[in-house]
Amino acid sequence: MKKFTLFIAMLLVAFAAEAAPLWMRYPAISPDGKQIAFTYKGSIYVVPAAGGQATRLTSSEMHSTMPVWSPDSKTIAFASDRYGNFDIFTVSVEGGSPVRLTTHSAKEEPYAFSNDGKKIYFGATIADPASSALFPKSSMGELYAVSVNGGRAEQVLATPAQLINFSRDGKSFLYQDRKGGEDDFRKHHTSSITRDLWLYNSSTGKHTQLTDWAGEDRNPIYADGDKSIYFLSERGGTFNVWSMPADNVKAAKQVTKFATHPVRFLSMADNGTLCFGYNGEIYTMAAGGSAKKLSVEITSDA
Repeated sequence: MKKFTLFIAMLLVAFAAEAAPLWMRYPAISPDGKQIAFTYKGSIYVVPAAGGQATRLTSSEMHSTMPVWSPDSKTIAFASDRYGNFDIFTVSVEGGSPVRLTTHSAKEEPYAFSNDGKKIYFGATIADPASSALFPKSSMGELYAVSVNGGRAEQVLATPAQLINFSRDGKSFLYQDRKGGEDDFRKHHTSSITRDLWLYNSSTGKHTQLTDWAGEDRNPIYADGDKSIYFLSERGGTFNVWSMPADNVKAAKQVTKFATHPVRFLSMADNGTLCFGYNGEIYTMAAGGSAKKLSVEITSDA
């Protein structure tokens, strides 16, 4: 009887794990707002934005992570270490064989497609110009771009500029800085190396600092036709979604009210729907609405 009871309990646990998977990381909603890509147990999955059965796009035994959508919502860029280190790959949202775009031995992390979909911007520690080689450390990388057709990558900035987000005209982008080697998942961190938000104008080469709070501000995203900026901040006690007018960054206000765990991995569809991770699960938030947890089902051979 005890063995039978244990067997039934194990079946229930296995079913619950499939019906309510935890630790889905790097969720990113597609620009058309129809699908969400995410990382789960080292593979890239896609699920309808309304929830449901997730489809696995990568099947390598190696680790694939950090999905980024193309502007037309048809292609996903991601990082994978299937050749020993993390390189940039692309794959159709319909599935198929991933295409490798970078081959350097550095760890490369995709941030964004260009507005025309022809380039992918990524971060890596490859080479500092001699004129600015102040911090020759792996934690202090540079910003690069590579064609979606592959080829030689170009250095965009010699200083760290992470999770960039382009303006509508493509002439400037928002980014979070990096001042030191602090762990990305550390909580309640206040010091001289916490991340701040910046604006970079590619026409003039000017960097404008937008936030200077003592704690963490991250993951900036343009919204409302570039009139607003959404971002993640700990200024309310734990990471939540905040927003501020692009022309009045001092008027920031808190959007989500989570109190126990940090909100991570912010993205936004063209229709204003937010997507983010909280406590290992995926949430969406329609413009003017409230946060809703996504019901995701994953079938795997684990």
